[in-house]
Amino acid sequence: MKKYVWPSVKLTLVFIVICSVLYPLLIALIAKAAPGGGKGETVSVNGKVVGYANIGQKFTDDKYFWSRPSAVDYNAAGSAGSNKGPTNPDYLKLVQDRIDSFLVHNPGVKKEEIPAELVTASGSGLDPDLSPAGAKVQAKRIAAVRKLNEAAIISLIDKQAEKPLLGMFGPAKVNVLKLNIELDKLK
Repeated sequence: MKKYVWPSVKLTLVFIVICSVLYPLLIALIAKAAPGGGKGETVSVNGKVVGYANIGQKFTDDKYFWSRPSAVDYNAAGSAGSNKGPTNPDYLKLVQDRIDSFLVHNPGVKKEEIPAELVTASGSGLDPDLSPAGAKVQAKRIAAVRKLNEAAIISLIDKQAEKPLLGMFGPAKVNVLKLNIELDKLK
């Protein structure tokens, strides 16, 4: 038994150094090379930070694109989903309330035209993106409120849309915060 104890202790110490020192240092170095230097990619307007590019934010004013609903009210400290299944009556009522609210604010849109992402929260509750379809279904409301041409709003969405990685990995998406910032620049 003694011949196995010392090698086990040495192996444990080696793995402690690898897992507790070297691996965290490697991840920290990779994070420093990422946009934002590992602190998140901030979005600024006129030198003032208005949010983070990778964290969803709440927009409820009719003149802005609405974000995907959040189960944690966009609190980045408490990322979570609702964990309620599609047969849960509380969840179904919440989704129906979101549909009803969306239809009130977007007259002319039919229930079946509303993308699911606009009435269901993401798994993290902090999703910053919408599909281009999720943004375009809101264009008529925004054009009416801002007294802009709807085609200009659609064009803005198309310009802001990010294509899938390498043209095949993931869906096309639009960052809602960045889209709303560009929307404010339209005259």
